[in-house]
Amino acid sequence: MDLDLTPKLAKQLHGGDGGSYYAWCPNELPMLKEGNIGGAKLALSKNGFALPRYSDSAKVAYVLQGSGVAGIVLPEKEEKVLAIKTGDALALPFGVVTWWYNKEDTELVILFLGDTKTAHKAGSFTDMYLTGSNGIFTGFSTEFVSRAWNLEESVAKTLVSSQTAQGIVKLDSGFQMPEPKQGHRDGMVLNCLEAPLDVDIKGGGKVVVLNTKNLPLVGEVGLGADLVRLNGSAMCSPGFSCDSALQVTYIVRGSGRVQVVGPDGKRVLETHIKAGNLFIVPRFFVVSKIGDPDGMDWFSIITTPNPIFTHLAGRTSVWKALSPQVLQAAFKVSPDVEKQFSSKRTAEEIFFPPPN
Repeated sequence: MDLDLTPKLAKQLHGGDGGSYYAWCPNELPMLKEGNIGGAKLALSKNGFALPRYSDSAKVAYVLQGSGVAGIVLPEKEEKVLAIKTGDALALPFGVVTWWYNKEDTELVILFLGDTKTAHKAGSFTDMYLTGSNGIFTGFSTEFVSRAWNLEESVAKTLVSSQTAQGIVKLDSGFQMPEPKQGHRDGMVLNCLEAPLDVDIKGGGKVVVLNTKNLPLVGEVGLGADLVRLNGSAMCSPGFSCDSALQVTYIVRGSGRVQVVGPDGKRVLETHIKAGNLFIVPRFFVVSKIGDPDGMDWFSIITTPNPIFTHLAGRTSVWKALSPQVLQAAFKVSPDVEKQFSSKRTAEEIFFPPPN
């Protein structure tokens, strides 16, 4: 069966004055279901508040735009109230309770990518809300709620029924939410725009990799992630994940071209990608990208916390490790042709600036 790897945009599932929630549907992006991967976006307008919820999936969150406040409660831990801003990445383990708030004029937009192997539906996140019209406690009888919370039934009924919105609300401008606490970001957030670069190729591109060293919670989530910033008209080397991981890529900014090649040398994807697109590269398939003149940034998760990649062009590629005789025999070429091949890309790695 042919794989459909066509990049897709997210679709709005619900929203109102406070903001909207978007998701990618596995029926439209089949690799989500095949790879047990979910993708969603939360967009909050000024004073928008995403009600407390937990999910059936572990996720990595990335702040695409704006700044705001996040509340995070790890199982059996105290609440952490974090200031978040563009470029922040957060690892959200299975079972964590979160809320999100935007007090600024600029829309706060957060991307969620994660593993759905524990989810109710493969390829989709299911959020369980603590309050609201679809909150968990709307399903319990007033008797059960009042006994659980040790309250009069009238008070329990008020608590459960007063919030009639679903998922996202807009708070009054004068309402005071908790202020972020100094130190709560430590170990919880990594800003990919400010973190030390793992790769920095002049004229080519830059990479920041999230792993268990710079964001320990990544280990609990079971995912790795990276932010790649490709310069205008530069190329990202053909390569693949050599530890059987899937690559799930969201285009943050700019546009460019992508090609993906699978078994038997078959090109399974060749298309133009732009900001907002999500696409998935299957295990061991080889992918390469070329940015448009304005460049292209993307945020990816990889379904292992410490991913390893093999590149098929450049100084660190497997070609540079193979002996000349093997190259001559494999390509069935003369020593002169092999020398021409081996003499190229001796300095560049991963990213290649545009030709002069």
